[in-house]
Amino acid sequence: MTGDPAALLAGKRILVLDDEFLIGFDVQNVLETAGATSVIYVSTTRDARAAIEAGQAFDLAVLDFLLGRDGANSLDIAEILAERKIPIVFATGVSGESFHTERFPDVPVIVKPYDTAELIAVVCEALRRR
Repeated sequence: MTGDPAALLAGKRILVLDDEFLIGFDVQNVLETAGATSVIYVSTTRDARAAIEAGQAFDLAVLDFLLGRDGANSLDIAEILAERKIPIVFATGVSGESFHTERFPDVPVIVKPYDTAELIAVVCEALRRR
């Protein structure tokens, strides 16, 4: 990773969608501690859609790909964000899956469990590509 993460994250608003509270809260805390101005954590696609449609100007989103045990996923939210040219990072607990990268081949994927440095590096790289 090149550059100062705090400088890159300064002034950035980030959406975090994860159905597991402890993970979502941890991602929110890590990104705020690293310098993000505002990190909005939501646990459902309904809440993510509401935050986006409320006009909140996000600079990036970290989306848990698989949500819940019923096979739900965050592809619809990714589509909305892509239409708005908002960079995305997919997070997944299932390594080797490619169904999300078929529709979004250029979106970085971070596999759980990941550490703080890896999360910050992937988020910063996605912001640099913007």
